[in-house]
Amino acid sequence: MVATSHPRASLAALDVLRRGGNAVDAALTAAALLAVIEPAMTGIGGDCFVLLADGSGPPKALNGSGGAPAAAQLDWYRERGIEALDPTTAHAVTIPGAVDAWCRLAADHGTLDLAEIFGPAIAAAEAGFRVAPRVGLDWVDATAKLAADPHAAAAFLVAGRAPAIGARHANPALGATLRRIARDGRAGFYEGPVAAEIAGRLKELGGLHDEADFARHTTQWCEPISIDYRGYQVFECPPNGQGIVALMILRTLEGYDLAALSDADRVHLLAEATKAAYGERDLLIGDPEHGPVDVARLLGEARGAAMRRRITLDRARPGSDWDVTEHKDTTYLAVVDRNGMAVSFINSLFQAFGSGIYVPGCGVMLHNRGLGFRTVAGHPNAIAPGKRPMHTIIPGMLMREGRAVMPFGVMGGHYQATGHAQLLINLLDLGHDPQRAIDAPRSFAYQEDLRVERRLGAEIGADLAARGHRLAWQKKPIGGGQAIWIDHAAGLLTGGSDSRKDGCALGY
Repeated sequence: MVATSHPRASLAALDVLRRGGNAVDAALTAAALLAVIEPAMTGIGGDCFVLLADGSGPPKALNGSGGAPAAAQLDWYRERGIEALDPTTAHAVTIPGAVDAWCRLAADHGTLDLAEIFGPAIAAAEAGFRVAPRVGLDWVDATAKLAADPHAAAAFLVAGRAPAIGARHANPALGATLRRIARDGRAGFYEGPVAAEIAGRLKELGGLHDEADFARHTTQWCEPISIDYRGYQVFECPPNGQGIVALMILRTLEGYDLAALSDADRVHLLAEATKAAYGERDLLIGDPEHGPVDVARLLGEARGAAMRRRITLDRARPGSDWDVTEHKDTTYLAVVDRNGMAVSFINSLFQAFGSGIYVPGCGVMLHNRGLGFRTVAGHPNAIAPGKRPMHTIIPGMLMREGRAVMPFGVMGGHYQATGHAQLLINLLDLGHDPQRAIDAPRSFAYQEDLRVERRLGAEIGADLAARGHRLAWQKKPIGGGQAIWIDHAAGLLTGGSDSRKDGCALGY
């Protein structure tokens, strides 16, 4: 079974499984294709994270995020009075990690060569693809950003406008780069003409990058972090990602009988647990290679109990004062193959179309993940050479008795950690199936607001407002998500794919 945010990607990945490829082959096929047909959300100029459960024990975590260039000394920015990184400047671009992660994943656990894996993506880039409805909506919203870069405007706008839903769009330069990577592996992106062109474009725009920054980039396998929740083990990638925040929220909420409470009570408790966890995130969590992160304390029962003592059911606490840039745009996918291998995979350009900086010769749109950095000395996310910023994109994996039960993920920037907790509450506390759990109305305590989807309803909204929440009713849906539940006893896979996006779950 496959669950992605675009039906064409789900079908391409399912075709790989039907031909005998494994879950890694299928996930990479979908990820590469999405990098073409969901260009606002993802691309080879971005980063990715993966959790892989292959039946040999706990899942493996792959950190496919890139670091700042070697010349990115904090004093350089402070001397120039740069108090925050602008989202559309070269300084917001860290070394893209996705391609190296894809190549490492394929080499270590795949069965097909990159030429076959990239085939659907190359065909879509060169022959064109039809713009899906949600893709088209996101494209329209990013028109001003694309128009600001002449190369991006030429590649992604038609007479200054986003292509219409259903229109055909192509990116042959990206197809050529995918062919180069298929032939040369990671060297096709991090060395030679592609790396030279990207580094040159960034230098033209004032960036500190050079070709050596690309050549030295590496992807890391690492040990995931986890907690027990309702008899299951919830696994997340470790920092520099925010998966730890999802676990902190669950640790706080495990002390409540959530199924016995009202919908308004659950929304309230989720909001209060979110405020506490995100407040600590922004004070304590960064790249562990550049400063310690006390994972054991943050996930300990003592902290969860302390957070519960601060929460009351009848009154909202003040929101966290987040000094962070809003993170929005990502694509997530899940795959389970015939042998039970489960892949939880997320790839992102950060904001819509990333930095908006397009490299025309190689067809690469560059992300702006460097916005996670600060120019404040002593901050856990203070920019430094080779340092990776704090990431919001997080794949999840649910396990029980040493076996994968569900690869899952929720898109939506900062919301993702709260989204993981909300999805698991819907599944494990309320007994929903994956589709119902994903589609349920969402809420998110962000800064001083409680963002709520309109489907939550006026009655629940009034209840929450009476407790002191400042409601912000959302015009657009909050995030997206996919999941595949594995019922080992029945030999059954049940998939869900968010109705907020274009995608679907497909199995055979």
